[in-house]
Amino acid sequence: MSHLLEDGGFRQAHPVDTIEWVAAARDWVFERSCEDELAMTVQGIWTDYAVSFSWIDNLEALHLGCAFDLKVPPHRREEIGRLIALVNEKLVLGHFGYWDAEGAVIFRNALLLAGGVEATSTQAEAMLANALDQSDRFYQAFQYVIWANKAAHEALAAAMFDTVGEA
Repeated sequence: MSHLLEDGGFRQAHPVDTIEWVAAARDWVFERSCEDELAMTVQGIWTDYAVSFSWIDNLEALHLGCAFDLKVPPHRREEIGRLIALVNEKLVLGHFGYWDAEGAVIFRNALLLAGGVEATSTQAEAMLANALDQSDRFYQAFQYVIWANKAAHEALAAAMFDTVGEA
């Protein structure tokens, strides 16, 4: 099946350049460590997120990773795994995972740009908005499992509680 990907098209701009242009236009603070990666810290509702965009050349995919500033203690990793499985059932785009090297929860998504398709600023902003929305939506559930020793299903139920109206 890999022979189907051999006809990659010509790309006008590097996809990470597009992310950089969007970040610069929005005055976001970012670091471009190499041609294929850009990292930034983005403020969410509950915490700051470490966001990175990476170009995966052999797949022609733009990968987004959004890591929580939450370290998972070893004794809560199994329950975090249960929570990740429950949360992922509710997602249409992207998924959460456990980043073992950092002991952290991470939201991941990718944009397939096979055949030389160009990344747009609208796509980049939509990827980032979705990552932040989902991270903010479920952050407290992860926090409940880690700090309140809640079971995954209890933490998810508490985090999914929707309020109506304004106080």
